[in-house]
Amino acid sequence: MEDTSTIPGNAPPHIKEIFADLSAFFRYDDKGKGSFGDSIARGLRTTEVSIIKKAEEPMKDEARVVCEITVQEDMLNGGGNIHGGCSAFLIDLCSTLSLTALMLSSTGSVFPNVSQSLNVVYHSPAGLGDKLRLVNTTMTVGARALSARTEIWNVTHHRLVASGVHIKMQPSMPKANL
Repeated sequence: MEDTSTIPGNAPPHIKEIFADLSAFFRYDDKGKGSFGDSIARGLRTTEVSIIKKAEEPMKDEARVVCEITVQEDMLNGGGNIHGGCSAFLIDLCSTLSLTALMLSSTGSVFPNVSQSLNVVYHSPAGLGDKLRLVNTTMTVGARALSARTEIWNVTHHRLVASGVHIKMQPSMPKANL
């Protein structure tokens, strides 16, 4: 069990524990097989997990999960900056963390979900060695659809790199072949 006392935020320890080791959360292993983006995902560190009242609707909660990563060579495009596909990948992964935190906080469980839409806006470049902070906040968690927003901030140069809105849904059950 990972030490959750070093992760700031007001989420209960049993929720923070899930995000203390993100490679375990994303089910990456050390067997050498590798999965898409696993070297990038392994570089992510959780720095905050909070469940707070939604400012716009105080009757509802929202989750905030903050992660950090340093830009490595395998994240770069030909121009020496973080690749747009890498930014989208990080938004996809990390927005899911805030949705998971809110589902666990409100229901105690998580239902399977898949991406329906991922909209990304690119604001500024980030280069090799730059430290990035990914701030992920839930928007809605409904019975069939979920949404979260992510901002990728360049801590090194104090600017917004990319922002995105991720909409997820419960997958359809496969039809039986007769």
